[in-house]
Amino acid sequence: MKLQRGPGREAGRTGTPPPVQGRGRPDELGHGGNPGVPDRPLGRSIASAPQRGSQAAGDALPIPAQRGECRPAMVASPFASTLARTGAPRIASFIVTVWGDAVAPRGGSLWLGSLQAILDCFGCTPGQVRTAMSRLTDEGWLARNRVGRHSFYRLGPRGEAAFGAAAARIYAGTPPGWDGRFRIALLAEPAAREALAAHGFANLPGGTMLGLSGDPALLPQGVPLLVSAPRTTEEARLLALRAWPLAPLAEGYGRFLDAFAPLADAPVPPAEALLLRLLLVHEWRRLVLRDPLLPAALLPEAWPGAAARGLAAALYRRLTPDAEAWLDAEGRHEGGALPPAPSGSRFAD
Repeated sequence: MKLQRGPGREAGRTGTPPPVQGRGRPDELGHGGNPGVPDRPLGRSIASAPQRGSQAAGDALPIPAQRGECRPAMVASPFASTLARTGAPRIASFIVTVWGDAVAPRGGSLWLGSLQAILDCFGCTPGQVRTAMSRLTDEGWLARNRVGRHSFYRLGPRGEAAFGAAAARIYAGTPPGWDGRFRIALLAEPAAREALAAHGFANLPGGTMLGLSGDPALLPQGVPLLVSAPRTTEEARLLALRAWPLAPLAEGYGRFLDAFAPLADAPVPPAEALLLRLLLVHEWRRLVLRDPLLPAALLPEAWPGAAARGLAAALYRRLTPDAEAWLDAEGRHEGGALPPAPSGSRFAD
């Protein structure tokens, strides 16, 4: 399925709509209700897809949905093929990706109908979306603003607290450097251990915690802390691998490369650019937020994380112009069209 824009949209879809003046049905996840634009079935913003069970030769197989997953109806396309390789995303988790990648940089607020237009392409039903949005609101990730019959959402307190640090890791161009010294915390109490973990420390056998960075004067106080350089690079690597087991992460990076490498040289229709960028970021963030981001000197040979980061960066930059064009044309918040995308490139070197 593709996000449709450009010629063929009904009159009135161009330009900046007035704030929430549309003549919509109350069911904004069903038909019409787009703020400031004429009504139409929301699904008509999406290219038609074959009915399930009417699969043509060469079409991708639909992915069985588990509880809490979207169930995409797919046809052969770069998006459908990639989604078949990654599997259907969990709805609530994917909505967090949408906000972090597409909404937060553009003022932070999005109309629920604009979100549904995106999630339609992943096979997410209106009922699934309503349930996920209610959960994310209750948990503080998002906050709802109802204007008339229309619902708009922006980051809630929990989302605001988490997104800045997460974005810095997700879109970093290169892994951080290392000064060649370990920070070794001894005899830490539970509260101190939690604080040290927030600074990137990991556990070693015997209760010692190991960190790679941080000014000792700014790290949690009340814990004996040693700063020491290992004798050899090999010893440093072995110690790091005791603290940060990397085998499951390496397998995840391998799957990421298998899923997205076919896009490297494949033509991508403009209508699929935003869908693929969101899927790329979703799968990437699930890995990189679990990655301790060890410096190259401490990583095993042939570490797949570097190749995965390079692929993610290249695809992200390639997909962004068409992805942002769809958001320019179709994204809505309380005041009408979304603010323009900020200048500057994510995944900057």
